[in-house]
Amino acid sequence: MGKRIAFISEHASPLAALGGADAGGQNVYVGEVARQLAMMDYQIDIFTRREEKKLPKVVPFGDKIRIIHVNAGPAEDIPKETLLQYMPAFKEDMLRFMKEEQITYELIHANFFMSALVAMELKKELGIPFVVTFHALGHIRRIHQGDNDQFPKERITIEENAVKEASMIIAECPQDREDLMTYYKASAEKITVIPCGVNVEELYPVNKSIARSLLGLPYDEKVLLQLGRMVPRKGVDNVIMALAKVKCKHSKVRLLIVGGDVDTAKELTRLKLLAAELRVSDKVYFLGQKSREDLKYYYTAADLFITTPWYEPFGITPLEAMACGTPVIGSKVGGIKYSVADGHSGALVPPKDPDALAHKITTLLQAPALLREMGNNALRRVNKLFTWELVARDMQAVYEGIIGNNDTSSPRNFRAEESISL
Repeated sequence: MGKRIAFISEHASPLAALGGADAGGQNVYVGEVARQLAMMDYQIDIFTRREEKKLPKVVPFGDKIRIIHVNAGPAEDIPKETLLQYMPAFKEDMLRFMKEEQITYELIHANFFMSALVAMELKKELGIPFVVTFHALGHIRRIHQGDNDQFPKERITIEENAVKEASMIIAECPQDREDLMTYYKASAEKITVIPCGVNVEELYPVNKSIARSLLGLPYDEKVLLQLGRMVPRKGVDNVIMALAKVKCKHSKVRLLIVGGDVDTAKELTRLKLLAAELRVSDKVYFLGQKSREDLKYYYTAADLFITTPWYEPFGITPLEAMACGTPVIGSKVGGIKYSVADGHSGALVPPKDPDALAHKITTLLQAPALLREMGNNALRRVNKLFTWELVARDMQAVYEGIIGNNDTSSPRNFRAEESISL
């Protein structure tokens, strides 16, 4: 039997439908890393908060992986900003489960600051070491959101303590590493940069004409795609404002917006009103959530994938688009400026700058040969650097360095400037 690892992801279950207010990259990250590690013979239990009464306590999630629904607070969907109060109950239910199952874990991988709080308590009580992927940092959120940040003020202190207590911190990109060192005084030796990845068996290029036919899209229009969580910091309004300024000769341009649910209805309403004010409602299509099985058709059908958040700890959707052979225009922030090679697999623009975005969209849509080249480059780049298999190999090297197997090779040492030509 393989080594037993506990993942804690208090608000982000791999079972959740993506695109809602609290369901996005972390959900994908936890599920995909677990799947790859299971193929390396690890036994993985993923602990996540119960949000529905009817869910079983334990749900199999592929071979050697279980999702454990933890009783912590009401069994209903609760905004993650209000979950900190339930973390003591989360820890107690984890301890109860471990006692009932008569199991322990060689390592805990905490995801997000509240999971890190639980991991610190379990380390104190049981001596289990932990690694942490923060996925977002409170200091950075405060810089960008100010008084709109609804997380409790204790968040930053918890993150500071987790930086001290963790055996290793997993930074998702060089910017994340720099922020940890600058704002949290994290030691460089305690940080390993391991990026997010993409499932290239799930997301891959299909014939563009077939994709458009399946989705009922016209063949003679230019198609822009925005896909992800519908929250203000994602900058979807920036894309709509840019669309109003795009000038593309001889072709109509439409924008597909995929994502959103009842929890993001307010933001969707705001975006629809903006489109109406700018007189582009006939060009903007709000399509709601789509299944993972359908995403490759949307990514492939698009001429350009666009994501311009104010800030982004990493951002998985640019990788997904690139895996489908679609160039990306992204904000020059966080992980996006790391995953997207400017001028090679796509383009980078300043956030909150619809004029710059409109100019870049117009330029690329009028250069079909360059778009094809960028799409091919994007596909090569993802397969070389950003698959979940590569991510899991690096994670395995970190785990084994902590739990005592020194035969495993060290994780890749990522740098922002390396492999820029891939």
